[in-house]
Amino acid sequence: MDLKQFRDPKLAHELIELIGKICKGRTINLMEVCGTHTVSIGRYGLRSAMPEGLKLLSGPGCPVCVTSNHDIDCAIAMTRVPDAIVATFGDMIRVPGSTTTLGAEKAQGADVRVVYGPLDALDIARKNPTRPVIFIGVGFETTTPVVGSAVQMACEEGLSNFYLYCAHKSTAPALAAIANDPDTRVDGFILPGHVSTVTGLAPYEFLARDFKTPGVVTGFEPVDILSGVARLVAMVAEGTPRIENAYGRGVDNCGNLAAQRVIEDVFEPCDAVWRGLGPIPMSGLRLKGAYAAHDAMRAFSPEVEPTRETRGCRCGDVLRGIITPDQCPLFGRACNPEQPTGPCMVSSEGSCAAYYRYREHN
Repeated sequence: MDLKQFRDPKLAHELIELIGKICKGRTINLMEVCGTHTVSIGRYGLRSAMPEGLKLLSGPGCPVCVTSNHDIDCAIAMTRVPDAIVATFGDMIRVPGSTTTLGAEKAQGADVRVVYGPLDALDIARKNPTRPVIFIGVGFETTTPVVGSAVQMACEEGLSNFYLYCAHKSTAPALAAIANDPDTRVDGFILPGHVSTVTGLAPYEFLARDFKTPGVVTGFEPVDILSGVARLVAMVAEGTPRIENAYGRGVDNCGNLAAQRVIEDVFEPCDAVWRGLGPIPMSGLRLKGAYAAHDAMRAFSPEVEPTRETRGCRCGDVLRGIITPDQCPLFGRACNPEQPTGPCMVSSEGSCAAYYRYREHN
């Protein structure tokens, strides 16, 4: 690994040396749960810089990847709502459902449009007042407030043709599921930087309190991640689990209170199914009663095909940290970025896509 590519090569070298010294003779598994961390770790070859015995696992940090096949099938079913315009993020258009994709439906004539965000979908609704416009909402706390704001604006403007298919999820319940999983051993969490700008540190405190597992919020540059890893291995070695913020320039410990208020106003918790993790109580979000008129499933109840999982795809095990992407039998063969079989290869932030792109560094 060429440290000259880093902003501060000297500090990076010192941190790698420190991590190696602390980890000597120990086996430690750390898991990141953020798609941007997944990409950064792969891009900068940080796994290859870790000492023997220290593993950096990728967890359920990519929102597209954790979206269940049933949710994908529901999103695809929205294309069959009469005269509907379905608006979605670009990654979602290629994710395979049980038998088809949003992109395939678009090729067959469905009006599916790729947008940069929910405000673009809101603008489409303004320009097409006689047609239902259905935005496919996926993501964690980073994107949820923007989607909530769009719903609020639709209500204020009386845009009765704007709808949301809500597959948004909350990060903390997934961390609890991982911590409770007997097949997954995680000694510490590299906590998400973007999500934490909204949530702050409070949602993670249960990890140290209930599971004696430390967590550190980190930024995305190599030194940020190495600093977080150094803090984590020190806490593991000392047996002093805490939740710490190593990304003070981006994350306030209390989070973004205005964004939190939007989420609380528009959404309420509900049970949700996660790819790989299965059903997790109160881990999803749905529109509150005051905004129920904009809920696409309540408004249209389209027929959804029976859910079928892709044979041989082990995205679920990758998301749980049970295997690395190259241990999936489809990786690089039947499944690659050009012809993805599972969502972890579709999204640019997916574990499999990052591993494939930067495989020479892993």
